[in-house]
Amino acid sequence: MSSAPSRSPLIDMVKGLACITIVWHHLAFYGPMSDIAQPLAPSLMAWLYDYGRMAVQVFLVVGGYLAAASLAPLGVARFDHAGNAIAKRFVRLVVPYAVALVLTVVVSALVRTWVAHPSVPDEPTLSQLLANALLLQDLVGEDALSAGVWYVAIDFQLFSLSVLVWAGVRALPGAWAHRHAANLARGLIVAGVAASLWFFNRIAGLDMWALYFFGAYGLGMLAYWAVRAPRAHGWLAAIVLLGGAALAIDYRGRVAVALVTALCLVFALRSERVRSLSGLSQWAPLVQLGQMSYSVFLVHFAVCLLANAVVGHLWPDSPAINALGMLLAFVLSLAAGRWLYLRVEQHVPSWSTALRWQAGLVGTGLLVALSNNWA
Repeated sequence: MSSAPSRSPLIDMVKGLACITIVWHHLAFYGPMSDIAQPLAPSLMAWLYDYGRMAVQVFLVVGGYLAAASLAPLGVARFDHAGNAIAKRFVRLVVPYAVALVLTVVVSALVRTWVAHPSVPDEPTLSQLLANALLLQDLVGEDALSAGVWYVAIDFQLFSLSVLVWAGVRALPGAWAHRHAANLARGLIVAGVAASLWFFNRIAGLDMWALYFFGAYGLGMLAYWAVRAPRAHGWLAAIVLLGGAALAIDYRGRVAVALVTALCLVFALRSERVRSLSGLSQWAPLVQLGQMSYSVFLVHFAVCLLANAVVGHLWPDSPAINALGMLLAFVLSLAAGRWLYLRVEQHVPSWSTALRWQAGLVGTGLLVALSNNWA
């Protein structure tokens, strides 16, 4: 096995670019600023609206790459207990997530009374708040409290599924299973990728389950093992075969993006020349954005919602001012994401912290609903 790092500035640069794309996709998707500014750049707005969401596939592939690096870099489980690994992941995800949703609930309540636009979430219900706090909103048919939070639930499902696969292989009895645990686990991952890309990902009604997205996530795992392997030919062949067959069966742009992302990661991270480029100082802001991309992803909708409400309400007929408002919303989203990253995400969370913020989310939502009823 090579000594290639599991995490590099190049990975963070990729996440930073994907984060920028997602924020601008939501700025184009959720008006009214984008509706008013659209005549200034109709083609760009249309591209962001229709294709900006494809950046999620980049996050899925990178997520699988990092999961393989942390859970099973050699193909066998490196964690001691599946339950502990899953619980730690839940807590790390849910603390900044709950903080961001509290902010979104408050901002939505502030703008709901004076801005009539479909992008403003409705008043939350108790069942909706509980479902969102537990990452179950799509599974139980409740609306999300913020844009993009479905991804957090899917990430948790994918991570948990991966943990259970490796823990299950490790629990198999017999000396043969123990000797071949790495190959068995990797074989199951490859089979899961094939099942997802060739079957489950073609059923739109399954898009709230991990199996729908496991193809892209698993391609990221294969990319990690290709980077780590002395020779990458076998893993590259598997990635191309799995992705190429999926596109031949049913061409999907999201699968093409995931396939290209996985292949680019392998070629880039196996290239000493490319890896060295990512360390240049001029890329530092993009690397930093990648490191805090989760926090930016979580908090940007609340910031964009407030900017949309203010600018769209005060200047409803000025495309130029609304375009500037979109730019301002983007900059403020990065600032808010940095605050959330430094103050919340970087700190090691605990179950008590998670429960406190989940209770705060539910309580804030109920207070908003009660205050509206009293008004």
